[in-house]
Amino acid sequence: MSADVITTGRTALGIELGSTRIKACLVDADDPTEVLAVGSHAWENRFVERTWTYALDDVWDGVRSAYADLVADAQRRHGVALETVGAIGVSAMMHGYLAFDGEGELLTPFRTWRNTTTGPAAEALSTAFDQNIPLRWSVAHLFQAVLDGEPHVPEIRFLTTLAGYVHEQLTGQRVVGVGDASGMFPIDPATRDYDLGLIETFDRMVAEAAPGLRIAALLPRVLKAGEPAGALTEEGAARLDPTGRLRPGIPFCPPEGDAGTGMVATNAVAPRTGNVSAGTSIFAMVVLEGALAAAHHEIDIVTTPAGDPVAMVHCNNGASELAEWAGMFGDFTERAGSPLSSDEVFEVLLRAAEQGDPDAGGLIAFNQLSGEPIVGLEEGRPLFVRTPDSRFTLPNAIRAQLYGMFATLALGMRVLSDEGVAIDRMFAHGGVFRTAGVAQRFLAAAIGTPVAVGDTAGEGGPWGMAVLAAHLLHAEGSTLSDYLDRHVFADAKAVTVDPQPDDVAGFARFLGRYEAALAVERAAVAAL
Repeated sequence: MSADVITTGRTALGIELGSTRIKACLVDADDPTEVLAVGSHAWENRFVERTWTYALDDVWDGVRSAYADLVADAQRRHGVALETVGAIGVSAMMHGYLAFDGEGELLTPFRTWRNTTTGPAAEALSTAFDQNIPLRWSVAHLFQAVLDGEPHVPEIRFLTTLAGYVHEQLTGQRVVGVGDASGMFPIDPATRDYDLGLIETFDRMVAEAAPGLRIAALLPRVLKAGEPAGALTEEGAARLDPTGRLRPGIPFCPPEGDAGTGMVATNAVAPRTGNVSAGTSIFAMVVLEGALAAAHHEIDIVTTPAGDPVAMVHCNNGASELAEWAGMFGDFTERAGSPLSSDEVFEVLLRAAEQGDPDAGGLIAFNQLSGEPIVGLEEGRPLFVRTPDSRFTLPNAIRAQLYGMFATLALGMRVLSDEGVAIDRMFAHGGVFRTAGVAQRFLAAAIGTPVAVGDTAGEGGPWGMAVLAAHLLHAEGSTLSDYLDRHVFADAKAVTVDPQPDDVAGFARFLGRYEAALAVERAAVAAL
């Protein structure tokens, strides 16, 4: 049955370029809960001349590798060669800066969301636009380049996101999904397109320093979920699958950011729903019922893939430091002659954390590998801090790492709580939630809201992108929210954990110490 679905192309393919892995996921287009094959490729950003970046050659090496891995998985599982699919979608890390000239040549190395060098631009734009413009947004990078007089600015002919770039190379279409677009330039909630008034404001701001620059001419066209976004060209098919087996002509849905695919993967696209995505970064997305009363530097206003307004709390640093600790303990098990797999190490450590003191025994962990705008850090230094009377045990040490991962997120969520934003339930996804109940329990304590984890918690973005591709084939007469409710999550199972009073009180004590000790983090950045 599955083999027939694959050979007849009744499938949907999602490809997502995450921070540490490029993943591909093939699903049954009529039942997207049925995952038919997966593939992945590991990669890492580079810190070159104080800039976090990825080389475009690495992008294509990774995309081809992940797709080839998926093809091999389909062959192993179902005994068929993959030659076509029903629809394809590409997603990637949101925001950042990819600027091209008229010949399609990249003018400066890809500046990712992780860079925090756009402070003056973000501050000026936030004031002029009367809304928070984060450091990582494309418009902040562009304006900073103008302020700095970078020589490439007059040569820019278009800007895009990483997902938009890959999509254009495969389809020839210069478009982005509205959720991804909302990390490039503010979106007007009435039109679900770029805010024309703010475009005029931006053009006036750069008129003297960059004569002739018109940002509307540089931005990709905005599309909403369910709208067609082109088809795989012959050149694109050869680029994705150099074996020549993949056939051109496959329709594409709009490319999206990883925040949007996370919302889809957790069915958090309707008002009063939200989700937390934990990976290299960690962020919360809360779909709003109305506008916030004021602008807040901790809160980004973005959109769902359908264009509905969302309050986003984005933290640059997520699970990477916890993964480093797990790697150290994995090395210990090998040296001890009893090696454990990475998943087994995480299972042991997270289960240990359950036995820790509610406040992590007085220990404090900072997970900042890079800058963290929510707490005003331009750079980061991972730190583990304790006092002489702290209770230094393995359970407390790992609980402190998990608490530290959620600390800046909690500070941002506190702003939404003060705004009176109502959340019925938060959904969580990402690898750290695969160990049932542990990170989920601590997240509930950190944000004071019930947290649900479903069957797809570990699948994340590539599966969410595959669902958006499947939605393209079933979009007529169905909103994205209706489609998810009726065709994807109707029979989905989820486990919800309520905040436990002892955990809530313990995390509050931890967060108080964390805020006080930020001075230590800042001193480390200055000294090291």
